[in-house]
Amino acid sequence: MIEGMTSARNPLSPAEFAAIGDGHIAYVKPILSEELNALFPQAPELEPGLSLFALLGADGLPIVVADTREALIESAREHELVTVSVH
Repeated sequence: MIEGMTSARNPLSPAEFAAIGDGHIAYVKPILSEELNALFPQAPELEPGLSLFALLGADGLPIVVADTREALIESAREHELVTVSVH
């Protein structure tokens, strides 16, 4: 193994992962309306079972939520963020 590289058995620490992209990378995460208030406490309560999409920074901090992936991607572009999907 190359010095300084992390093996598959030793994934990046949360701090190392958060540093990737230096604030320029965000990820798209599909969520249900039941999860909304855990990520965005100020959001209104929605009926359960709605499919939403959250944009989160590499450090996991929530940025914005939308009802379509396309709207979320456009918002990320406006803020000059590169997006990746979480499966």
